[in-house]
Amino acid sequence: MRRNLEIPQGKRTPLYRLLEILPGLISYGAIILLFVLSWLDPVLGSIYLFIIIASTLVKAISVAYRTVQGYEVIKSAERVDWRSRMEDLSHPHEAFERLRDDDNKSYHFNEHVENLKLMAAMRPDYPNPEKIYHAVIVTAYNEGIEILDPSIAAISNNTFPNDHIIVILAYEARGGEAMEKTVKELRAKYKDTFKDFILSRHPENIPGEIVGKGPNLTFAGEVLSEYVKKKHLPAENIIVTSLDSDNHMHKKYLDSVAYEFITHPRRQHLSYQPVSLFMNNIWDAPAPTRVIAVSNSFFNVISTMRPHSLRNFASHSQPFQALEAMHFWSKRTIVEDGHQYWRSLFFFGGDYSVLPIRIPIYQDAVVDETFWKTVKAQFVQVRRWYYGASDVAYVGSKLFVKKEQRPVPFQQLFPKFWRLLDGHVTLAIMAPLITFGGWVPMLMNFSSHAMVGYNLPNIVSWVETFAMVGLIATVLISFRMLPERPPRYRKGRNILMLLQWILMPITSILYQSLAAYYAQTRLMFGLYMEKFDVTKKVIKK
Repeated sequence: MRRNLEIPQGKRTPLYRLLEILPGLISYGAIILLFVLSWLDPVLGSIYLFIIIASTLVKAISVAYRTVQGYEVIKSAERVDWRSRMEDLSHPHEAFERLRDDDNKSYHFNEHVENLKLMAAMRPDYPNPEKIYHAVIVTAYNEGIEILDPSIAAISNNTFPNDHIIVILAYEARGGEAMEKTVKELRAKYKDTFKDFILSRHPENIPGEIVGKGPNLTFAGEVLSEYVKKKHLPAENIIVTSLDSDNHMHKKYLDSVAYEFITHPRRQHLSYQPVSLFMNNIWDAPAPTRVIAVSNSFFNVISTMRPHSLRNFASHSQPFQALEAMHFWSKRTIVEDGHQYWRSLFFFGGDYSVLPIRIPIYQDAVVDETFWKTVKAQFVQVRRWYYGASDVAYVGSKLFVKKEQRPVPFQQLFPKFWRLLDGHVTLAIMAPLITFGGWVPMLMNFSSHAMVGYNLPNIVSWVETFAMVGLIATVLISFRMLPERPPRYRKGRNILMLLQWILMPITSILYQSLAAYYAQTRLMFGLYMEKFDVTKKVIKK
């Protein structure tokens, strides 16, 4: 049965509108509730806040542990020779006999030997590694060649054979003549590097589309579909990866994805999610955006260690056959990456998951021409990300319906819905409650002598100090994640990289809480964000 996967346009149903209002209603209500409880009784307000702070402390400790663990897992995956393992998959029986008694007992090695054993026993059920193709869609709007060239060069430097890579440079017609010139230069440079280098020009003003990345990706997917038919390529053996214009993939990424694709029987029902690290230009970014970039990198490292809650983010890979069947990406949302998880989940009736690929794809931190332009551009970027709260209504509208209308069983979908809602509410409320909430019970009760209310600021301060242990651990990891310092910067910039973390409370409120409230408030009033505000890319020399 073909399912309607698109977000509604125009007037919503009463249920859909209620669910659009829900995240903002809870987020504002959580702040108001603290004032109401504190006005009734400072003890009630204090208990309410203490529960929130205690849960935050637990999360902080978990974050520190998962960050350290995730960093080590990523480094371990980077050390694996994925090209050699792909070659083993071509001759699984011989490779299994050669490796079965090897003394190497690492997790990756043991998993590889087990995969070889299964493939040797059931060879016809697995794709031939030599017939796997990668199609990489690089999306662009008006970026210059200095941005796009390194991204395409990184694809060509992969260990996966270039003659099995198809690059689709998906650019917007609204990019103008400068964009036309740039893409033609790139095609002339790389036309003989890959199996093919295809230009996909997405027209303007197509009915039913927002101005955003999703329509461009889908148009490029349709171009790829025609190409696959024309060249008689095996559609079931093609993996599609979407990249932003500034993305530099690790040289082992494509081999790693192909390996996982081959060895998983449910390969068509999976997305393959790399670790997005905002490190390309981290030394050039001003302190506030460095904190945001590193914090988001941490979040992605942590996410790769929690597969049960992992969703598509930024760049990701998915089988071509599955993408074509669901008509690629949504053309009606500015958060097409995270939304793709829900589209896929509903398309496959719940038989779908995201597989973590512990190999990074590097992205740019936000850098504009001036400090204040950069500060503004960073806010524009995160408010777009947090508009993912729009998925609460999309998912809820398929959850709170009659059983026969539900694409995924209630007991499977409700925990996912709850995590989605909780995540967006937490983004909004946590920073202001922790930073200022400790004073509310006392300020609301000048005449009260409740010791809990008056001592709460000190308790909050003590808990925050304890949580700093987790922050210190993540700061140390951040130094290990940094790329080599450019020669144009002196060693003193290392000290700034350390001191920047004193901005954490400010950036949490400005770029986390306010951006989340902004997105949720627009949803509450039906002021939909239907234009993808492209983050300007600036190279500092």
